Amino acid sequence: MSFDNNVATKFPKLAPKSPSGELLLASERAQGSFDVNELSKFMYTDDWLQRMYKVLAVLENEPAFDKTDRYYLSRKDKITSSLWKDSRLVELVKEQKWDETDTQIANFLYDQSTPFSLHYNMFIPTLKNQTTAEQKKLFLEPALAHRFIGCYAQTELGHGSNVQGLETTATYIPETNEFELHSPTLTSAKWWIGGLGKAANHAIVMARLITGGKDLGPHPFVVQIRNLEDHRPMEGITVGDIGPKFGFNSVDNGFIMFDHYRIPHVSFLAKYSQVEKSTGEYSKPPNAKLSYGTMVFVRAQIVMGVRFALAKATTIAVRYSAVRQQFVDAASPKKWDNKITETPVLDYTMQQYRLLPAVAAAYACFFTGREMIRLYNLNQDAMQQGNFSLLADLHASSSGLKSLTTTMAIESIEDCRRACGGHGYSMFSGLGQFYQDYLPNVTWEGDNYILTQQTSRYLLKTFRNVIAGKAEPSEYNQTITYLTQFLENPKAKCPATKPSDFSNPELILSAFGFRAAYGIAQVAEQIDRHGRSWNSMLVEISRISKAHCQFVLVRNFIVAVQNDEQLTTAANRPLLNVLRLLASLFALHTMEKELAEFLVAGYFSSEQTAMLKEQVIHLLEQVRPEAVSLVDAFALPDYFLHSALGRYDGKVYEAMTEMAEREPLNHTLVVDGYESCIKPFTVKKSAADGASAKL
Repeated sequence: MSFDNNVATKFPKLAPKSPSGELLLASERAQGSFDVNELSKFMYTDDWLQRMYKVLAVLENEPAFDKTDRYYLSRKDKITSSLWKDSRLVELVKEQKWDETDTQIANFLYDQSTPFSLHYNMFIPTLKNQTTAEQKKLFLEPALAHRFIGCYAQTELGHGSNVQGLETTATYIPETNEFELHSPTLTSAKWWIGGLGKAANHAIVMARLITGGKDLGPHPFVVQIRNLEDHRPMEGITVGDIGPKFGFNSVDNGFIMFDHYRIPHVSFLAKYSQVEKSTGEYSKPPNAKLSYGTMVFVRAQIVMGVRFALAKATTIAVRYSAVRQQFVDAASPKKWDNKITETPVLDYTMQQYRLLPAVAAAYACFFTGREMIRLYNLNQDAMQQGNFSLLADLHASSSGLKSLTTTMAIESIEDCRRACGGHGYSMFSGLGQFYQDYLPNVTWEGDNYILTQQTSRYLLKTFRNVIAGKAEPSEYNQTITYLTQFLENPKAKCPATKPSDFSNPELILSAFGFRAAYGIAQVAEQIDRHGRSWNSMLVEISRISKAHCQFVLVRNFIVAVQNDEQLTTAANRPLLNVLRLLASLFALHTMEKELAEFLVAGYFSSEQTAMLKEQVIHLLEQVRPEAVSLVDAFALPDYFLHSALGRYDGKVYEAMTEMAEREPLNHTLVVDGYESCIKPFTVKKSAADGASAKL
């Protein structure tokens, strides 16, 4: 086949080898035992789904939201296209009369952070929650109108997780009723701040409040950083972009330094604490725990975000594994139209072992995210009445869950990418850039290893209180419940006598509770009785946080499946059955990965570990026919996935070649460097060969 040198490279219009991806996925969907749409409605509600389809119809016809060239853009082009999307979204909200939910759906479907992301996710929420009425008028109203574009400047070049170690200062000047922001060292430069590099004109700056010669630690300030007329930095400010990152390159993460920069008194966010004008006298917050509620909410949202991350990765990998055929299984050959065909990769047990537990984990994160938001609302009501009894357990669990679930997500995204074989290495899979862009989740909103210490401090304190008789089990505090049960029978053993016993919900919860309590008891003994330092125990401290949070994930899944009223109706019996399968698979696969701890605790025998492994494989066989239907129920449009491998219609190979045609290198048939870098060698060689031939 020849090509015209004046046109781009085009693939011939040929069909893939039969059976096509469309037919294979149709066959998979026919195996499902439940109504996919009903499961989608159960998770999202019909109203949300209808909203999504309406917003999707708008975005798919908007040039600013076009994803076609996303995988080919330079970093500079990514920032430019992201700003275009941000600007157009502001217009669309007005044109389409979208509310906050519609706008959130639009950003969800676009599925790429942009320079305005921190304006919506951090700047505006902080102004809503930590400002006085006067400050809302001065700062929040212009932010909502997009006159102020903001970011949240906390992390510094030298300090991230240790917020108390931040170096930027804000010194109150009573003579002028101003605060003076200053960056005293190189490491005090604010760094990694999303939206700061080029887009923002204002920032919430966390700086050490100094008044009356006293350092009162970090507090938030609203700071103008760029001129509203020409967007140039204000005098006394050095600001810019930190450069290319491993991923997340559609966001202008920036740095900023202050040189004795003055801001007015009203810039100090004063809802919870105040600095009196003229005197500089400081009034501290009425309760130091008030800020915890916001952190719990953010981390609950992150857990729900993990559900979407796992859903995206598994949708791509499961659909592709159903379409991709490799080798003929001699023991059980596949046939199509009475002809032996290669075996879909998803039929191989190893592929099921890699992917199906990740599908189950996505559903587990949905139920736990939902429960965390319910408890957050319950706690907010309680705190309004001065009751802080729920807060400690909720804050500890949310910290550990953020750590555990984002780690699960990033590991699963990479596992799903690898499960797609060689094509998983292509950006067209939709998994490469996704992995890069999701990766910061394990660090922001609390580094995952630091957060486990917060959880473990609470677990150890609760254990000591239970021993001292100062804690009573309750519906809302399962930590106390499983610790009490452990102390009543610290030598308990798993009662399983056959593989199917491991799918008993009570057995599962008892096992996870015992394992967590045993680990907590061991750490408490080492620290309290043997004098071990906190630092020397950090590995075990991380493990007990993980054990506790795995118990929470498993329990929330099992309890929701048992008690959710929507699932008790006869019409939803098929949904209940498949969710029970997933709950068992998630629990037992997690248990299998952590077998060493169950064995060390003396809870399992070696014979029982073999039974457990056997039951995991049995569950994979049961879930396998439901696999494509389960990922379909996530209801993720092709526009959202932007993946050649994960298309709903199964046209994997057609999509791969179409996307390859768009590669800029294929826009001409002869590479730009040919004349200077290739031709000199090939032409000379040809001339020499010609001379030799004449001789």
